[in-house]
Amino acid sequence: MSSPLLVAANRGPLSYDLSADGTLGARRGGGGLVSGLSAALDGQPDALWICAALSEGDREAVRRGVSEPGVRMLAIDPDVYHDAYNGISNSVLWFTHHGLYDVPHEPVFDAEFRRRWESYRTYNRAFAEALAAEADGGAAVLVQDYQLSLVPGMLRELRPDLRISHFTHTPWATSDEMRMLPEDIREELLWGLLGADELGFHTGVWVSAFVNSAQIDSATGVAWGLSPTGDPWRGVDHRRYPGPRRSTRAAAYPLGVDGEELRQLAHRPEVDDRLAALRAEVGDRKTIVRVDRTELSKNILRGLLAYRELLATHPEWHDRVVHLASAYPSRQDLAVYRDYTAAVSRLAGEINAEFGTADWRPVLVSVQDDFARSLAAYRMADVALINPLRDGMNLVAKEIPVVSEQGCALVLSKGAGAYMELREDALGVNPFDVSETARALHEALSMPAGERAERTKRLAAAATALPPAAWFRAQLDALREAQS
Repeated sequence: MSSPLLVAANRGPLSYDLSADGTLGARRGGGGLVSGLSAALDGQPDALWICAALSEGDREAVRRGVSEPGVRMLAIDPDVYHDAYNGISNSVLWFTHHGLYDVPHEPVFDAEFRRRWESYRTYNRAFAEALAAEADGGAAVLVQDYQLSLVPGMLRELRPDLRISHFTHTPWATSDEMRMLPEDIREELLWGLLGADELGFHTGVWVSAFVNSAQIDSATGVAWGLSPTGDPWRGVDHRRYPGPRRSTRAAAYPLGVDGEELRQLAHRPEVDDRLAALRAEVGDRKTIVRVDRTELSKNILRGLLAYRELLATHPEWHDRVVHLASAYPSRQDLAVYRDYTAAVSRLAGEINAEFGTADWRPVLVSVQDDFARSLAAYRMADVALINPLRDGMNLVAKEIPVVSEQGCALVLSKGAGAYMELREDALGVNPFDVSETARALHEALSMPAGERAERTKRLAAAATALPPAAWFRAQLDALREAQS
């Protein structure tokens, strides 16, 4: 049965575990994108979510024909998936969009890169063909993120009747960073996205970056306007796909959080238990809280260096503050991520050795993926430290002010997408400037309680302005209006 609304994403809303006796058990999928989309799709009974079978349990479910209503998993060859996901999405596109390359050594675009890019094409083609097969006439298709950047163009060739959007949850690279890619690959990537009617990004900065990089020979004009959220959009007129000249509109949709749901999650019994344990360990000291994956762009090492400089330059904070750092291992199948995770633990240990006492550990690092503990840390945060080099949005910067019980001062990188919305009440920092971040931490810790509480209220209001359901609806409405 065809569907009038389809969502495509690398990860799905659930995953399967294969037990030793051969039985399959389903559990909710992980990750912020999955959580946000799951909430957004509530109340959309006709929607179909197409995703990749990521685990052996997922692939076994596909082989057995096991499925959940509204979900279709694609059994991609594991080698193709590895090359597409780790070899291209996480090792090339992620690094390009976040400006993470160590340029004297990387990138290297050789024959091995070309082989992996062919796997990326194959992976994207599998999604495009599945969407083409499942979509009702005139259906709305919302494709998610950089792993599926070629899907809109491929799908446009297969089904020119469909309404297609793509949302990039990462930043978009600068024109100079895009020019690092081989010319044919860069154009293939851009034309893949220009197959969509609508392109979504978290901020106008990323919208402008995309349009600037899309000024290639066949892109003949740029139009301006406002998106349904009041943020600017820009349209690129072009002719390449079947039918008349098209205009692809790029707009900003700054994803927020569902405040009511988040507060309910933060007051579950298991969170209360974690909170009691943390308070026993921290005592009456102030807390600086951060919650990240050990992703290179999150800049955890410079954050720790800033905390060390705070303790070195302001000894009055000794034994009066604890840095609660949740650093969940990410992409540990890539050596550079394993090395980074080890470096985070090593630097935290050095700070504790340098400044700690028998009764005070300056840094408490958790490397377990423990959402309940993270929410407990949110609740007791006096200061939130969010200092990514570059982020598409960074929802943690929005979540902590919503949950913090006493109000928190937010130290926020100007490279985070969330900075544009929160800058009036955050303490903005250059993510490369360790000394500036240390000074901001001191200012945040010294902020009067009344000022901190008032800032937190305004931060929470901004953070909840476009919760997942409204974020999704705004894009869907724009997509349906674009071709009406």
